[in-house]
Amino acid sequence: MAFSLFGKRDKSDQQPDQPTAVASEPQEPKRGLFDRMKQAVTRTRESFSESISSVIALTREVDETTLVNLEPLLLAADLGAPTTALVMENLRRRALRVGIQGGDDLKRLLRAELKQVLDSVARPITHPATPPEVIMMVGVNGTGKTTTTGKLAAYFTAQGRTVLLCAADTFRAAAIEQLEVWAQRSDVQIIKTKQGGDPSAALYDACAAAKARNTQVLIVDTAGRLHTKTDLMKELDKMRRTAEKLVPGAPHQTLLVMDATTGQNGLTQARLFTEAAHVTGIVLTKLDGTAKGGIVLAIATELKLPVVYAGIGEKLEDIIPFDSGSFIDSLLD
Repeated sequence: MAFSLFGKRDKSDQQPDQPTAVASEPQEPKRGLFDRMKQAVTRTRESFSESISSVIALTREVDETTLVNLEPLLLAADLGAPTTALVMENLRRRALRVGIQGGDDLKRLLRAELKQVLDSVARPITHPATPPEVIMMVGVNGTGKTTTTGKLAAYFTAQGRTVLLCAADTFRAAAIEQLEVWAQRSDVQIIKTKQGGDPSAALYDACAAAKARNTQVLIVDTAGRLHTKTDLMKELDKMRRTAEKLVPGAPHQTLLVMDATTGQNGLTQARLFTEAAHVTGIVLTKLDGTAKGGIVLAIATELKLPVVYAGIGEKLEDIIPFDSGSFIDSLLD
């Protein structure tokens, strides 16, 4: 039986939802970031926002039927069952407590709920007092890990920070050569060894070089691996210990590169990977290539990790710091 969700609202609930203050990387001007994010999630917005709008357009009285119609739209955008269940529970609780005043109010509350999911896992990025800051890039093959490493080098360079790359993927054929190309494009130096060489030795040399040169950021491209590859996972632990010996606190960030187009399949793989790799954040690539950008929210709920950067295209500059407000606003604009 449908129930009415109109109700008396107290004054405190009429105030706009307050944004959660989260420290983050230095970001480009807000409007520029919003425009780029909006373009990146075009495919998701076209399906998700238009579907939401169609529900809201027919909504004069927000009742259980409205919420039942809303739920499959969240699932279709790849928010995942846990995230969808959480959002729907909160909307129903809000409805029963104070009521939802029509479609516009429902959209505002949905926006606030989705943003809260992302902000709940956000964490400040702390930079070491003494350089270098060591960032390890991990993930499975095919997600765009090496490409993302090169883009991050260009991003940090554009911020005025000095960057050194370490080619520690000695397993995949041509991985070193590929990173060399990105180093040239990003105008940064690279420390490498031969294919099949010891990646920990390459990392040792890179840490020593970064310290000697007073380089601010060292980005380490590691071999693609699955959590089931025991030897490769042990190798990753060895690399972490090697970095710690030369640079206290290293690696300061361990970023898992995920392909947004793989959706829930990639999430399952990442869930098991993060347990063994001490991942601190996610870089989500190919966000512009999927209509299911809601995977960002599924990552927050199921991995308990923030998306730190998003890949939004193939160009060198097509990587942006992830911002929850810009993402949600772009999704529901």
